[in-house]
Amino acid sequence: MDLDAFVAVHRPEWIRLGRLVDRAGRTRRMSAYELVELYQRTATHLSVIRTRSYDTSLVDDLTNLVTRARAVVAGAPDPGWHVVGRFFAVTFPLAVYERRWWVIATTLGSLLAALAAGLWIVHDADAQANLHTPSAVAELCRSDFASYYTENPASSFAGQVWTNNAWVAATAVAAGALLGLPTLLVLLVNALNTGVVGGYMASCGRSGQFWSLILPHGLLELTVVFLAGAVGLRLGWSIIAPGPRRRVEALAAEGRAAVPITLGSALALAVSGFIEAFVTPSGLPTAVRIGIGALAWAGFIAYIWGFGARAAAAGETADLDAARGGADLAPVV
Repeated sequence: MDLDAFVAVHRPEWIRLGRLVDRAGRTRRMSAYELVELYQRTATHLSVIRTRSYDTSLVDDLTNLVTRARAVVAGAPDPGWHVVGRFFAVTFPLAVYERRWWVIATTLGSLLAALAAGLWIVHDADAQANLHTPSAVAELCRSDFASYYTENPASSFAGQVWTNNAWVAATAVAAGALLGLPTLLVLLVNALNTGVVGGYMASCGRSGQFWSLILPHGLLELTVVFLAGAVGLRLGWSIIAPGPRRRVEALAAEGRAAVPITLGSALALAVSGFIEAFVTPSGLPTAVRIGIGALAWAGFIAYIWGFGARAAAAGETADLDAARGGADLAPVV
């Protein structure tokens, strides 16, 4: 294809489309049919030029024109605060809601693994003696477990906790691309570590302290970790059993949903990190500290279930590509 000739032939159409887009914001006296037709044609032209030209200036100009035309044709609102509002009201809660059974199953499996590890430590003397030395266990029960929450300034500790938990959650999601096997390992290690520590604390009569320090932040924190694990597992399952879609299509769809879930999870983990740094080690009564954590957890669940169910009932989609209304290309060149 002679690219120069192609540009020369179609440039008048691009100029006309630009004028129609400019007029759309000022008057209604214009041909909507012509605008839509030129928009579709120009989108196709852009696709052709992208594959055949290294002229970045031309590609950028056409991309900008197609984006502006799409906003007029689709009636797209301002892509600033609207996108943020849609993220919190539709995209994130709906993506989680659509995967609620995976989250519930992952939560139950992780809790059962943690419970099994804890009971194993409590009731098996050999396991108690072999996993950690008696002196290490004594230090854990006497001071190490509680001092973990107070040994650093609260502000820096909150940042440290948030960074670590966000990294664990993101790893659990991303690892799903490897058939979900690394995600299973992340969940298992997390569950076993929690269960083993709880078992040792129970074995030395400090189970009350364990729960009073875990529950305030752990209710929300662990829920988000289980959510990330569920997303990673479903990502891996989309490769194993893609259903009627091709594997690459199923993986791409799950990957697009994983992005907003990962971002939303990071925000939720920031809340749990704040609670862990400022509420968990505070001098507030145990019931109050646990109550604050329970309220944060209940608020998160109510938010996901309420907004997610409403968006699902309204026929909304959490898939960003699908939300755009499909492809913009027209069968014309």
